[in-house]
Amino acid sequence: MQAPINATDKRYIRRRKLGRFALIVLNVIAWLIIMFPLIYAFLMAIKPSGELYDPNSVLFPQNPTLSNFVDVFDIAPIGRYIMNSLIVAVSITLLQITTSILAAFAFRFLNFKGKGIIYGLILSTMMIPGEAVIISQFLMVSGWGLTDSITVLIIPFIVSAFNIFLCVQALENFPYEIYESAKIDGCSDFRFAFTMVLPLIKPTIGAMAVQSFLAGWNMYMWPLLVTNDDSNRTVQIGISMLNSVDSQSLVLMVAGIVICMIPSLAIFIVGQRNMIKGLTSGAVKG
Repeated sequence: MQAPINATDKRYIRRRKLGRFALIVLNVIAWLIIMFPLIYAFLMAIKPSGELYDPNSVLFPQNPTLSNFVDVFDIAPIGRYIMNSLIVAVSITLLQITTSILAAFAFRFLNFKGKGIIYGLILSTMMIPGEAVIISQFLMVSGWGLTDSITVLIIPFIVSAFNIFLCVQALENFPYEIYESAKIDGCSDFRFAFTMVLPLIKPTIGAMAVQSFLAGWNMYMWPLLVTNDDSNRTVQIGISMLNSVDSQSLVLMVAGIVICMIPSLAIFIVGQRNMIKGLTSGAVKG
């Protein structure tokens, strides 16, 4: 038979239950505070334009409607903007992952003169803000005749110093003897990088993918500078063009913003676990 629970144990169990309940309540409150901007944006997106300045529907709309999400596609080519942003973000992600793996492989396993100096110069570029070189980049691509195209949105972001740093750190404890054994067996450097190194740093690749996709998706200054044709504009530029002084354009702009947040939220939710693992891999050494 199970021994009866004394008064001390009952108080301990009661305190643990109360502590768990309080922790849940605090988590819910923190979640509501963090998510309030997104919740408010969605509530505003389903609000009719006539209720935008109605004091009776400051937060919750009295007559919610989903027509704003349909009307925003009729007023502007949002579908084309989203497709352009997806092409740019996915291309930047794949290219940065490829170049980062190859660069990290070279810095970790190959011996060449000036390796430390080159690696230091690459890391030093992280201290230079992008706005400081945006004009020189524009003059360079203008000389190449690549302005107002999807290609010009991708070329300046093929390489990421931060992603190279992540890959080098992930390979820091990788045994060099494995590379020597693979070379003796006739394995090429490219095959070793993509068949043996790549599977071992999947968390780092996940973190790079999330960071690169979000950076490519949220670009604003560079697309604004180099694109003029609607067929080449990204979603961030297209949404900003919906802004006006009337209430109809304001709710439509918010509806467009909500639509454009879906891909970035989805990639972050899917890759957040790998992102955390990738950013913290190598932080604790034993």
